[in-house]
Amino acid sequence: MVYTFRIVSDEVDNFRREIKIDADVYFMDLKNAICESVGYDKHQMCSFFLCEGNWEKTKEITLEDMGSDSADDVYLMDDTIISDFIEDQGQRLIFTFDYMTDRSFFMELKEITTGKNMSEPLCTLAMGVPPSQTIDLAEFEAKADAKAASAIEELDEDFYGSDQYSEDEFDVEGFDEMSFDD
Repeated sequence: MVYTFRIVSDEVDNFRREIKIDADVYFMDLKNAICESVGYDKHQMCSFFLCEGNWEKTKEITLEDMGSDSADDVYLMDDTIISDFIEDQGQRLIFTFDYMTDRSFFMELKEITTGKNMSEPLCTLAMGVPPSQTIDLAEFEAKADAKAASAIEELDEDFYGSDQYSEDEFDVEGFDEMSFDD
């Protein structure tokens, strides 16, 4: 069985990759195919997250066991076969490639081709320039600050209301009857 995954980024609008891969290989093979398709270093810490339809993370499949104290099972890319966790067309994953700033690709299983196998993964579509694999923390914070400032500027007076006080807006009827002795 062959899976076709579509990969997009929330950082670059015109970025897209499609990877065809045998369903019975390991997540490590998928990670390597993604890294090759975008020119990333394969040795950087990264993880796949299985997601619900609304991109809510459910399970993590990671490159290395970081000694989690959690009672949750630890799934490693080297030991976890893709088809053991991904079975349905439309299933979603997040591939986090930069842990410091939580930057990720969003993935969806677009097609399942039964009756075929592949010996090597293949990038069948490469559009746009991928985001850089790592980003300087100061640069990341500056971008986040600029984005927050832009969002604040978009809020107008209607959001906060008028700065003019009007006694008519304050209903004092019944106020005197309230008891504050409780």
